[in-house]
Amino acid sequence: MRIRTTPLRALRVAFVALWIDLSPSALASEAHRDALRRQLRLLSATWPFALVTTIVASSLLAWTASTLHATGVMIAAIVAGLVLAISGMLLIATLRHTTSRRWQPHVKIRLATLSAALGGASVLALLFATSLLPPGPARMANYVMTFATMIVMIVALYPVRAASIGFGAGLLATLGVQDRFGMGWWIGVGVLLMLTTVAYRLVLFERSTVAQRDLDNAQGRMATRLVAEFETHSSGWFWQTNAEGEVTYLTSKVALELDLPDTPAIGEPLSQLFRMDGALTETERTIAFHLSSRTAFSNYSVRPVSRAKLERWWSMSGRPIFDEDGIFLGFVGSGTDLTERRRADAEITRLALFDGLTGLANRQRLRLALDQMLAQPAMSQRMISLFLLDLDRFKSVNDTLGHQMGDALLKQVAQRLQRAIGDAGLVGRLGGDEFQVIMPGHADRDKLGELARRVIFDLSQPYSIEGSAISIGCSIGVAVAPQDGADSETLIRNADLALYAAKGDGRGIHRFFRDELLIGAQSKKQLEDDLRRALVGNQFYLAYQPVVDTRSERIVGYEALLRWEHPTRGLVSPAEFIPVAEDCGLIESIGEWVLRTACSEAAGWPGDVRVAVNVSPIQFANPVLPSLVTSALAKSGIAPHRLELEITEGVFLDESAASEQMFKTLKGCGVRLALDDFGTGYSSLGYLKKAPFDKIKIDQSFVKGATIAGNRNAAIIRAIVSLADALGMDTTAEGVENHDEITLIRDLGCSHIQGYVYGKPTRAADVLLQLEVGGGMATASGYQITRNPRTAMLRNARIEAGAASGDVRIRNISSTGVMIEGIEVDEASIDLDVLIELIEDQMFPAKLRWASDGRAGLEFAETFNLERLTPPGVPQAARKAG
Repeated sequence: MRIRTTPLRALRVAFVALWIDLSPSALASEAHRDALRRQLRLLSATWPFALVTTIVASSLLAWTASTLHATGVMIAAIVAGLVLAISGMLLIATLRHTTSRRWQPHVKIRLATLSAALGGASVLALLFATSLLPPGPARMANYVMTFATMIVMIVALYPVRAASIGFGAGLLATLGVQDRFGMGWWIGVGVLLMLTTVAYRLVLFERSTVAQRDLDNAQGRMATRLVAEFETHSSGWFWQTNAEGEVTYLTSKVALELDLPDTPAIGEPLSQLFRMDGALTETERTIAFHLSSRTAFSNYSVRPVSRAKLERWWSMSGRPIFDEDGIFLGFVGSGTDLTERRRADAEITRLALFDGLTGLANRQRLRLALDQMLAQPAMSQRMISLFLLDLDRFKSVNDTLGHQMGDALLKQVAQRLQRAIGDAGLVGRLGGDEFQVIMPGHADRDKLGELARRVIFDLSQPYSIEGSAISIGCSIGVAVAPQDGADSETLIRNADLALYAAKGDGRGIHRFFRDELLIGAQSKKQLEDDLRRALVGNQFYLAYQPVVDTRSERIVGYEALLRWEHPTRGLVSPAEFIPVAEDCGLIESIGEWVLRTACSEAAGWPGDVRVAVNVSPIQFANPVLPSLVTSALAKSGIAPHRLELEITEGVFLDESAASEQMFKTLKGCGVRLALDDFGTGYSSLGYLKKAPFDKIKIDQSFVKGATIAGNRNAAIIRAIVSLADALGMDTTAEGVENHDEITLIRDLGCSHIQGYVYGKPTRAADVLLQLEVGGGMATASGYQITRNPRTAMLRNARIEAGAASGDVRIRNISSTGVMIEGIEVDEASIDLDVLIELIEDQMFPAKLRWASDGRAGLEFAETFNLERLTPPGVPQAARKAG
């Protein structure tokens, strides 16, 4: 900056320089007020020394003048000393006194400037007084002391620029008086102008510095608040180290998490506070490496070196810092808390791979584990066993006790299953009440069977949940890799087939996969596909079996029976394809076809002949059944009372308001309702009070053998008939095949008979012919007497008659008798008592009833249990097949 040295410019600069510190406008800036206060504090710290120096200088001069008898010099020294002392003391009082502290800084600066001007004038007066002393050491000593005092005052007044200018102005005033404003005075004016210019430049520089410092402080305070806010309310944090790697700053919340009771985090080496997370492999370099090599690092996952209060993970980044000269100062960095994210990731992983209810592995994890095991290179030499488990009677727990109890039960089942398997395999839940166990290295079927039985036993023990005792069962299907499947899909499918076989064989057991199960499943699938084609290909037809009045032997109706004429297999038994139709959802479509066809074909019969149609539980549960019935009746034109719907006891497994409403709606259509297969299904009789049945059909299992002595079936039939009569219902005995059964059924009071004794099921055209030829009357056929079922055999046996004995061959046997061959008997021996060896070394009494052509028939004295002929361990079916 260029400075003009004209007097006007000099005065203007001086005025501005003084005005900056002396005017009240300076108080507008807090930063400038702070600067003035700082100047005053510095002056307050140094001015007492200057005051002492001036007093010493004036005292020295006064003493010297008194010794030299320079009265004028002594008076001048005393006056100057008093002025210096008074002004100095006033300034000290102004700076330090309690009352003056309430004064504004610019007021104190004015007082300091005035005191400095007086001090300057007094010091220069001492200098002029010293020059009046005679030459010699004394004058030189006072010169030195006076100049020293001047220097001390200048140094002391330097912090306050206005006071420095005031000191110069005091010097200049004294010089003008002494020099009479001569050349020396003008030189002094020039020096003062230079001093003022320097002060002015310093003021401007300090103003700029103060403004910048004020801005920096404001930004620093803002940054500090932002950092504190960030550290407090976010997952982020900061750290810093010195050149030795020791921590100089660490966010307090992280320091607390490190749990260092004996050693604070500050001052500790950073590498001793954090360690790399060993669970991750995203980097091979450690924090200590970067600290020693002074290289930056980013997003390192770290954990506390010491045992923290809780499991903690952080993401940590850092970079080295250097000063302007390139000297390494340490590291500065930041971090982020990864704990919640890690826990969230772990929870997501748990939900993805573990069952949320039981904590066991879920379907996905089980599949991944099985795939990994099967994909191992040594799989061809290593066996893997797979258990599929399904709980028996679990649905009833949910239905009766609620899903909350069902969930509690599943948790206990999971715990028992886990204990039973132990470390032998991976236990998981597929969903619902299905579980799976994967056991690598297990192939011994005996041991697997023993383990399966133990699991079934453990899971079948009673459970206690909220004071309720609950009992369920368990069925298990077992498949072993690689013989039962080298891939997971095949192995699971075969284990599922084994489980299906276990449930089909009575539940509560285990079954291993066999090739026959797959063949059966494939046959069932083929049968299902053929059923779909049969429905649209008109391969079904109806056969009608007559229902005969017991007393009049008149045909009162026919039962419509579904038949399937397969193009390649011929006739397929309903017992074979009806369950498949129910499983695959075709039974409703087939049932509708049967209903419409039966009504249409019955429309050509006499008006007093009814037609009975079977309704499956699945059809009964469909709310559209009444609409289908009324539609079939309307389209065929038959009277509603001529249609009889036969319903099995299976519909009562779900006794609900919907079932009761269905019965009412069907009765409202005018049709008759018959309870089919009575006594073979649902055991409760309570539904008979609600369901408006017109007829009870007695199952053929009660009819067969009813005429045989000692059989209880007749008593059961009598009880059913009595029940039906009391409820105002008809009764139909099914499966009647012999004449003696007709007599028995009639005597027991049954109202109707249905069975082969009155004819096998026939097509609709033959029904019309049968009704025309017989005039509606039925003709009985078949055996006169019911015979016990016979089992064909070919084995040797010993026979004794009195003292005679011999060997014969058994051709067939029943519970009441046996046919033998290899014996010659004359007619006189009929009714001969004999003994025959049916079991090794065991003779049974019998009576000879007939003999012809080397054969004879024996009647046992007591009913014989045919199961005694079966060797231990051989199924009954195997004996019959033999």
